[in-house]
Amino acid sequence: MELTSKEDVDAPLAEVFAAISDFASFERSAIRRGVEVQRLSDDPTPQVGMAWDVRADFRGKPRELRLELSNYEPTTLIALNSDSNSLSGKGQIELLALSPRRTRLSVKVKLEAKTLSGRLLLQSLKLARSKVNKRFKHRVAEFASLTEDRLNRSA
Repeated sequence: MELTSKEDVDAPLAEVFAAISDFASFERSAIRRGVEVQRLSDDPTPQVGMAWDVRADFRGKPRELRLELSNYEPTTLIALNSDSNSLSGKGQIELLALSPRRTRLSVKVKLEAKTLSGRLLLQSLKLARSKVNKRFKHRVAEFASLTEDRLNRSA
């Protein structure tokens, strides 16, 4: 299953990239939402191989996964791989400068099942594809808007 979304942000490319590569902020945000996050390295500098163990309840069951930074190209690309018992996934955030003050944020997530229970979970998501797509696009738009607001306030 693949989800994609594009949003334009009224902020310079470098500032948007700094916002999306602030992994400590994302860790804190996830913890506030009840997700257990454990960074596996002490180095706060983003680099390929950086990883996190994540545990959260989803559909009434505790789910555990490992997230790993698989590609990191400053100012243009962040790619993450995830692996759990039943699913594997790839996520990519790509930035493109539309003008000196405008940036396009493209987010792509691809999930694949590894087990029968993973196939059942993906199948239930596919049955609700339009709702899942709508929520995904809404979350990306919300993130873009919050990023834009935060960057414009600090300017």
